[in-house]
Amino acid sequence: MGIVALIVIDSVGIGELPDAQCYGDEGSNTLGNIYKLTPGFSLNNMQRLGLAHIDGVDYAPKQGEPIGAYGRMAPLSEGKDSTTGHWEIAGHIVNTPFATFPDGFGDEIISEFIAQTGYGVLCNKPYSGTEVIKDFGEEHLKTGKLIVYTSADSVFQIAANTSIVPLEELYRVCQKARGFLDQYNVSRVIARPFIGDSPESFTRTADRKDFSMLPSEKTLLDFLVESGKSVLSIGKISELFAGRGISTSIQSKSNAQGIAETIKAIHSKEHDLAFVNLVDFDQLYGHRNDIAGYANALIEFDNSLPSIMKQLGDDDILIITADHGNDPSTPSTDHSREYVPLLVYKNGIKSVNLGTRASFADIAATIAEFWGLGFKSKGQSFLGEII
Repeated sequence: MGIVALIVIDSVGIGELPDAQCYGDEGSNTLGNIYKLTPGFSLNNMQRLGLAHIDGVDYAPKQGEPIGAYGRMAPLSEGKDSTTGHWEIAGHIVNTPFATFPDGFGDEIISEFIAQTGYGVLCNKPYSGTEVIKDFGEEHLKTGKLIVYTSADSVFQIAANTSIVPLEELYRVCQKARGFLDQYNVSRVIARPFIGDSPESFTRTADRKDFSMLPSEKTLLDFLVESGKSVLSIGKISELFAGRGISTSIQSKSNAQGIAETIKAIHSKEHDLAFVNLVDFDQLYGHRNDIAGYANALIEFDNSLPSIMKQLGDDDILIITADHGNDPSTPSTDHSREYVPLLVYKNGIKSVNLGTRASFADIAATIAEFWGLGFKSKGQSFLGEII
């Protein structure tokens, strides 16, 4: 069999889920609102694959008969964070939502963090990542205390200026935090390094690093590696799975690098699965409510698709999806509970509407069947519908 290239266009949701009101996400439609608010916006290659034919995607123009299979997926898991979304794509359903901290972390957690790391703490509130360094960066430089903050997701984020806390030291501190935060069901610890010597010059670097909990059960990635398959992680995939089920990891620092590494991986055929996360949509534009930036990043990805597809051999398969939404047009700067797209392409594929899938785990079930693995999950394979 050939290579499976599984690309997660991080946060590109396509419309609110029926339970969106339970998450405060009524009206969210990441891709739909970008189409509506960006004059002349079009994703010609994704539309050719079938994007505009997906149920509910009435905002994208149709471009003749699709050349790929297409559909949308709803999550079975509770939550709307990256870990939950990616784990479900790999076949692991999160039945108990990760803990969130709308009022900041309790005294018990902060006291343990200080004891474990030896650093004081600033902020300890839900905060925008760009605003928190503007508001607390100067005090951090003066005192050496770490900026600890969270969001609507289950994240313990630690910001530090690299002139005060070198990168490896920040990573060490994050590992210390990861070690005791499992008991509080915190999904991710995230290192957020920044540079600059004043609020006007403070800038986050591309050296972010995520420290995730381990999945509580085996995922498709574990089964692949145990069966002798090679799994390549591009972007933050390896971090989201705490390195488990990963053969080789490439820590791309931008969408452009991630796309370039994906093209190389498909061309080389050295790996069986290339699992790719393109984080710029979410990190740089969704969380900053930057509609124009988000639109441009989508166009750049869409323009890269012919180069990606050109590398596909007869036995290769391309799957494009997302992990949640992050609508840059709403007042919220956090993730949104949305359907995600499912676009599939292979030479000789049947161009079919895969409908509304009940779980992201349908991707894991399909890949498992593609290689004849005995991996079982709550997902339903769509391989027979497209080949």
